Amino acid sequence: MAGPLLALALVLGLGGAWLIHGVVQRSGDRILAGSVGAIAETVALEDGELTLDLPPAAFGMLENPERDNVYYAIRHEGRLVTGYPDLAFPPEPPERDTVAFRDDTFRGQPVRVAAVSRRIPRLKGPVVVQVAETLEARRALQARMVLGLAVLEAALILGAALAARPALRWGLKPLARARASVEAKARAAPVELSPLPLAPVPTELRPFVEAVNALLSRLEESTARMRRFTGDASHQMRTPLAVLRTHLALALREDTTEQQRHTALTEVRDATLSLERLLTQLLTLARAEERGALPALRRVDLNGLAAQVTADFVPQALHADVEVQFEGHEPELPIRADPVLVREVAGNLLDNAIRYHRRGGQVTVRVMLRDGAPWLEIEDDGPGIPPEQRESVFQRFHRLPRDEERTGSGLGLPIVRSLAQHMEAEVLLREGTGGAGLTAAVRFQPWPEH
Repeated sequence: MAGPLLALALVLGLGGAWLIHGVVQRSGDRILAGSVGAIAETVALEDGELTLDLPPAAFGMLENPERDNVYYAIRHEGRLVTGYPDLAFPPEPPERDTVAFRDDTFRGQPVRVAAVSRRIPRLKGPVVVQVAETLEARRALQARMVLGLAVLEAALILGAALAARPALRWGLKPLARARASVEAKARAAPVELSPLPLAPVPTELRPFVEAVNALLSRLEESTARMRRFTGDASHQMRTPLAVLRTHLALALREDTTEQQRHTALTEVRDATLSLERLLTQLLTLARAEERGALPALRRVDLNGLAAQVTADFVPQALHADVEVQFEGHEPELPIRADPVLVREVAGNLLDNAIRYHRRGGQVTVRVMLRDGAPWLEIEDDGPGIPPEQRESVFQRFHRLPRDEERTGSGLGLPIVRSLAQHMEAEVLLREGTGGAGLTAAVRFQPWPEH
């Protein structure tokens, strides 16, 4: 019995060491990526010169008991802007907004280097930011984890050697029954994911079976979401794909005139954009429904983010001949949220207000503090939504009859509500000022002031 146990310990030890190395590497890379990203976000162009305001958190997140050395370099078109001049330029420039990692040697020490390329408005060529970190902390963490794994394996081997075979056989009978139940579910078509029965399970194994049941429940939910996603995608993609096929066939016909070909290719472009937006919204909605995939909430300035989103939508508003105004709150209005999710919520509401508005209309983005709560309001003077339909528009793919001829998927408001619920925010629809138009209001949770 000792031989197989030792062989198993060797295999588990080698496999565990390999996994530990990967975990330590990924954990360190995530922190390194956060540092290089924080530095890249502070690079700006002022009066024709690149400026940098190094945030303390950029290097603070890399602090560790081993006191690793950290180096950085910022270059524009190969020219050093600031940092360590002898930190080598990456062999291949990183793709835009993508962190690239590599192993290197700097000043006689092995280092892990993260590099990111960022475009600065009004500046020709990308700015490349690099952060390098020595590996002492990673090695120390890996050594501690490997030692812990070795101690755990030794304890497991000793316990297994001391356990009596009859006791093992008797104790594993309930587990064998549970295994048979799981195998029966696996052989079922389709796979059966209902919970395992708890009645014949001993008290000692009940937590294990309950954990398996919790896993089965999560698998069932995940499978249901996947089925819903694939069903929604196949149903909603049918129309734009049919348009693509039809107009591509027309454009490829030899007897098609240049005017017809131009019109067909324009329709292909519009259908492609519609398909891209549909897939993006489907993925966003799927991510919003997977709560564990959403980021943790932190302090966010609602006023600043809303102003940025409004500015981003000005070109779309100009193209649609819709006037967009912003009424901010001074000073900043801190909320408990996530900046990416707030952008998604505000962007979807503003996109809806512009997309379904008439030409010559007006949209107002308003940030305010009312009754102690931060509010984001997007008001338009368009046709509005009848009161009896204001709840149904939050259903997936629901569209008002008057909007059937306009491009859209009916996913914007469901995404808004799902993301808002994750941030413990509330979404309300009501009439606009004077009873005309529509106001979409989101009440956020204020950031607690200590």
